[in-house]
Amino acid sequence: MSEIKVSKLCKNFGKNSALTDVSLTLRENCIYGLLGRNGAGKSTLLNILSGRMFPTSGEVTVDGEPLTGNDNALGKIFMMGEQLVFIPSLKVKKMFEVTADFYPDYDMEYAMKLAGNYGLDCKKHIHKLSTGYKTIAKIINALACGAPVVFFDEPVLGLDANHRDMFYRNVIERYTEHPATYVISTHLIEEASSFIERAIIIRESKLIMEEDTEIIRGMGYTVSGKAGDVDSYLSSLGGSSEILRTEVIGGLKTVSIKGQPAGNTQGLEITPLSLQNMFVCLTNENIGKE
Repeated sequence: MSEIKVSKLCKNFGKNSALTDVSLTLRENCIYGLLGRNGAGKSTLLNILSGRMFPTSGEVTVDGEPLTGNDNALGKIFMMGEQLVFIPSLKVKKMFEVTADFYPDYDMEYAMKLAGNYGLDCKKHIHKLSTGYKTIAKIINALACGAPVVFFDEPVLGLDANHRDMFYRNVIERYTEHPATYVISTHLIEEASSFIERAIIIRESKLIMEEDTEIIRGMGYTVSGKAGDVDSYLSSLGGSSEILRTEVIGGLKTVSIKGQPAGNTQGLEITPLSLQNMFVCLTNENIGKE
C-alpha cells in the first residue's frame, strides 16, 4: 500500500504563490498525468511530494504518516527530476549502484537490460553523456528503482521520437509487471494520453481537476462546419451547454463545448475532445472567446 494524501498545500516564494490550497489523493497502482502550463506549479508540487522542498503550509502524508522528516515515508518515493542529483563524475553503473543502496527493491538486472536496449554505455561518466543519454540514464534509474511511488518530471526532454516511444512502452510494460504509482509531468499530452489513467490539471497554482481520463474525454465535444451552420446549432442549444473554445478560419468555425451533442447536427462534424484538447480548453485564459 502506498497512498499519498495532500491537504491544503500552499507554497509561496516571496509574494508569489506557486501552489494555492491544493488537496488531492494519489492512490496506489495508478498512472497519473500531471498537466499544466509553464509556471503552473507542477515541478513545485513534485518537489514537495518527494521531500526536496518544504511547503509553506498544508500537509502531505504517505500511508497515513507525515512525509516531512520521515525516512520511512520518503523511502517509498523516488523522483526523476529535470536536474541531475548525482555527482557528474560518477559512472552510469555507479549511479545505479548508489540508488540501489537506498532502494532495497532496485532491479539492477532490469536496469542493465534497459541500458542495452537504449544503447547506453554504463561505463561512461555521467558528465560525458549527451543531453539525451543523461535523460535516458535517469529514466532507467527511475524505472528500475522498485519504489512504490515514482515521479517523472518532464522525463522525455531532449529525447528523439524513437526514444520517447521506447520510454512510453517501458512505462506500460513495467507497470503491468510491477504495479506502482507513477506520476508523469509532461507537456507532450497527446503522446502520453494513451496510458495515463488519471489526470491532475493545475492552472495558475491551483488544482482545477483530478479525474479519470476516460471521464475527462467524455466531458465535451467539438462541432465544426460552416460558420452559419455552427451558429444555428449553438442557438438551438440555448444556454444548456458551456462553450469552452471558439476558432474561426475563413468561413469555417470550430467550437469546443462542454457537455454532450444535442439537437440537429446534420452537416456538421462532431468529434469527442481529446485529453489534450480538454486541457487546452480548461487552461486557456480566453475560454469561450473568438
